[in-house]
Amino acid sequence: MAAAATMAAAARELVLRAGASDMEEEEGPLEGGPGLQEPVQLGELDITSDEFILDEVDVHIQANLEDELVKEALKTGVDLRHYSKQVELELQQIEQKSIRDYIQESENIASLHNQITACDAVLERMEQMLGAFQSDLSSISSEIRTLQEQSGAMNIRLRNRQAVRGKLGELVDGLVVPSALVTAILEAPVTEPRFLEQLQELDAKAAAVREQEARGTAACADVRGVLDRLRIKAVTKIREFILQKIYSFRKPMTNYQIPQTALLKYRFFYQFLLGNERATAKEIRDEYVETLSKIYLSYYRSYLGRLMKVQYEEVAEKDDLMGVEDTAKKGFFSKPSLRSRNTIFTLGTRGSVISPTELEAPILVPHTAQRGEQRYPFEALFRSQHYALLDNSCREYLFICEFFVVSGSAAQDLFHAVMGRTLSMTLKHLESYLTDCYDAIAVFLCIHIVLRFRNIAAKRDVPALDRYWEQVLALLWPRFELILEMNVQSVRSTDPQRLGGLDTRPHYITRRYAEFSSALVSINQTIPNERTMQLLGQLQVEVENFVLRVAAEFSSRKEQLVFLINNYDMMLGVLMERAADDSKEVESFQQLLNARTQEFIEELLSPPFGGLVAFVKEAEALIERGQAERLRGEEARVTQLIRGFGSSWKSSVESLSQDVMRSFTNFKNGTSIIQGALTQLIQLYHRFHRVLSQPQLRALPARAELINIHHLMVELKKHKPNF
Repeated sequence: MAAAATMAAAARELVLRAGASDMEEEEGPLEGGPGLQEPVQLGELDITSDEFILDEVDVHIQANLEDELVKEALKTGVDLRHYSKQVELELQQIEQKSIRDYIQESENIASLHNQITACDAVLERMEQMLGAFQSDLSSISSEIRTLQEQSGAMNIRLRNRQAVRGKLGELVDGLVVPSALVTAILEAPVTEPRFLEQLQELDAKAAAVREQEARGTAACADVRGVLDRLRIKAVTKIREFILQKIYSFRKPMTNYQIPQTALLKYRFFYQFLLGNERATAKEIRDEYVETLSKIYLSYYRSYLGRLMKVQYEEVAEKDDLMGVEDTAKKGFFSKPSLRSRNTIFTLGTRGSVISPTELEAPILVPHTAQRGEQRYPFEALFRSQHYALLDNSCREYLFICEFFVVSGSAAQDLFHAVMGRTLSMTLKHLESYLTDCYDAIAVFLCIHIVLRFRNIAAKRDVPALDRYWEQVLALLWPRFELILEMNVQSVRSTDPQRLGGLDTRPHYITRRYAEFSSALVSINQTIPNERTMQLLGQLQVEVENFVLRVAAEFSSRKEQLVFLINNYDMMLGVLMERAADDSKEVESFQQLLNARTQEFIEELLSPPFGGLVAFVKEAEALIERGQAERLRGEEARVTQLIRGFGSSWKSSVESLSQDVMRSFTNFKNGTSIIQGALTQLIQLYHRFHRVLSQPQLRALPARAELINIHHLMVELKKHKPNF
């Protein structure tokens, strides 16, 4: 229906646009009198208007021609007048039909009108009800705000009252003295747990009363008398208990560590005294210091005296020095020396005293050692004595810190008050012993024992012994340096002519040095010390000078070199057993040994092959200077050298090998020297071959008698000794 109406409107518009002139003829003039139709409003199509613009006509026509309905009508050739009338007729029919439909639905429309009216009435009532509700809610909201304000005020009053109640409760609880506290303090023994619990409660109440009194609380006066009486009673019982424990330390053969450990369970007793009765606390501390100071002094003096009885009877004396001759005579009244002075300079198993297992091993028991007739070197006694001192000092320091509630400098002062006399006695004994001590290895081991014990004390967090360790080292280091300097001086002042008969074998003084130096180097490797290396460097210089002085006593250079090589080899071998391969001493003696070995090889080859060596050197010098023509006059000499080498080299090599093996005590060293000599001989003969290959000597008939180099190498290998 809507589509039909649209088409009718479009058709009507087309009729109005396209047939305006025809409509004027049929309907009469547009302007007439009464009874005529109203003139049609053509709008933009009104060409009678003065405002019409002819230029726009084509635009409007073109726009209308673009209309789909117009296109369809023009395409089919429809008569627009007829089509317009048809559309009008259809519109009238549709209108009539619509009227009939409205008439048929009139009852429903009336019913719908009544329903809408009723709904309007219901909605009006609902609007009135909602308005009433809105006014009621406004009044309720104001009441809720009032209630919230009242609730907030009540909460504030409640919190204030609870805060006041808590403060008053704390005050009352702190001031009220329960009957259980009174009963426990007055009647319970101090060793019972309930006494300790109530004592802590009493301490808290006393502190609370002092605090409230400072604030001016009047209620404190009501309980002050009761608390004072209870405090006096508790102090009395605690004082008697602790003093009884301290006095029990004094009983003979008592292990004081047991009651000392028991006191730690009641360390709060001293804290209570410290906070409530300082005079009594000071009395107990002074009594403890006096008692333990005497006990430690007595125990260590007795232990030290018995310990020194199990020391080796034979100890180093001032004459037992590195440079002292074994053949030196002593006076009639002089004490017999050690059976073997070399043992003074040998480490042996003594170095195990600083191993981790031996360092913290149980201390020596003197009477057990005496029954077993066991003897120990001084460093073992020193280790046992100072390990006992370290262990007890650490225990004592930790006990003092925990029981007497001290730390830092105060703890160290209290510790030295207890252990000071014992430490002083130990230092005096060590100083007295070192005065007559000439055992450098023992002193050096003691130094390293102290260094390790100092590290152990640091790991246990006990700084109280730091000053003592420094004092001990201040005694040991100067003595060690003095003994070492005495040995250096003894070597420096040794006269080789007083040593008796000369021998190319290693000298006993160099052996002493090798053992002594390797001992100190091996000990020093664990905790390196530059002072030790400097002192050893001085000793090494003197020993090297001594070896050169002794070597100078031999008449032949060959014997001198044999002596030097034997001594350098021996010292190097001993050092390499204990010291690191890259140590300064090992490198120094290795260089000396290599230099003297090379010189000895040249000296060894000189008698049998000296002429060959001289000719080769002269010929190579001439060739290098460009004077090879001078070799033409050496044919006779060369011929003699070729025939002499060919006839005697085997016997010379055999004699050389036997001579080397007789001269050197170390077969391995002798073997290496023989190998070096044979290698140098082959190199010499090879150089001789190259000289003879020069044009000046190439035609020499004796060249045919030369020994082939490879054949010579094979033959010389047969003379290589195997060990």
